[in-house]
Parts: sequence; structure tokens; C-alpha cells
Amino acid sequence: MSLLQELEERSGNQCELCTAKDNLSIYEVPPMSTGGVDGSLLACSTCVEQIGDVEKTEANHWRCLNDSMWSEFRAVKIVAWRMLSRLRKEGWPQDLLDMLYLEDDDLRFAKESGDHLDESEKIIHRDANGAILQAGDSVVLIKDLKVKGSSMVAKQGTAVRRISLDHENAKYIEGKVGPTQIVIITDYVKKMAEKE
Repeated sequence: MSLLQELEERSGNQCELCTAKDNLSIYEVPPMSTGGVDGSLLACSTCVEQIGDVEKTEANHWRCLNDSMWSEFRAVKIVAWRMLSRLRKEGWPQDLLDMLYLEDDDLRFAKESGDHLDESEKIIHRDANGAILQAGDSVVLIKDLKVKGSSMVAKQGTAVRRISLDHENAKYIEGKVGPTQIVIITDYVKKMAEKE
């Protein structure tokens, strides 16, 4: 059974956030460290667009979270927490947030989006050219880097996929070079363009 089929069966062929039945697709919850059925949900194009673009977020659309936040599925609860956190100044989302319980690991994962922070509190990671880096992005090394604690050298031009961000330091990101997870300074990377 494909991932899409599993999610369609799990959701009853409707958006797991707002229950819309049209324009459904797989949404992998970033950073896509798990992917698969546990790290994904079935979402409509309206929800996906608003999750991805703060400017397009319409508070009233997300009143649906009053129901979907109680989902038994981790990916749905995490996205519900992120959207309620983003909208908490509206009033009603804060009431729902106060009721929503996430396990410690899930809460840590949910906070990786930074939606719970005010704009002034957010740490923004930028590559060598000043482009904003987000969790799940792919970058390329722009110089050879010695890997601390090993004899390995990460070569210039090496692609590092699905990076994660250090939430305390805007200069640090993490990613895998070969089998090794390493910390990389953002001054030495360039964001790779997304494939169309």
C-alpha cells in the first residue's frame, strides 16, 4: 500500500486538519526527519498553502483545529499545535493550546517550526549569501570543512539534505555528510534551489 493510500484510508479521504475533500495531497511535517505515515498527513491545498505562508494564514479557517487537535496521529497534533501557536494572539487558539497535550518529544519537534515565538524572538539562519534557511532545506558546502573529532573532511560542493536548525544559535545548522551527522556553520553553506 502506498503512503497516499495509507493516509487516505486513515483519514477517510479528507483533509486531516479541516475535513475538506478536494485537492488533497501528502504533507510531510518539516523538518522531515521521519516522513512516512507517522511524519505525514493528508491535507487540502488551502491548509498546505496557509501552513507554508504566514502571510496567507486566515484565522477563521483554523477553527477546524477545535476537532482535529484531538487526533490520535502525531503529525496531525503537531501541525495543530504549530498553527494554534502561530494564531494564539487571536484569543481562541490560546484556549485550545491550553487543552492540547503533546508528549515531550513531540513538543520539541513541534517547536522546531518557531511558530510559538514572536517575530522578535525568532532566530533566523542565513546562508553565506543571506538567503534564509529553514529546517528541511538542502544546502551545499562552499569550502572544505574539517569535521571535529574525526579525520574526515567534508569537501566543497557536498550536498547536505534535510538540515535541522540550532534554535539557540543562528550560525549553526546540522546535517548528514555521508553517514555522519555534523554541525555546520552557516557561513560555509549555500542554499540549494528547490527542484521545480
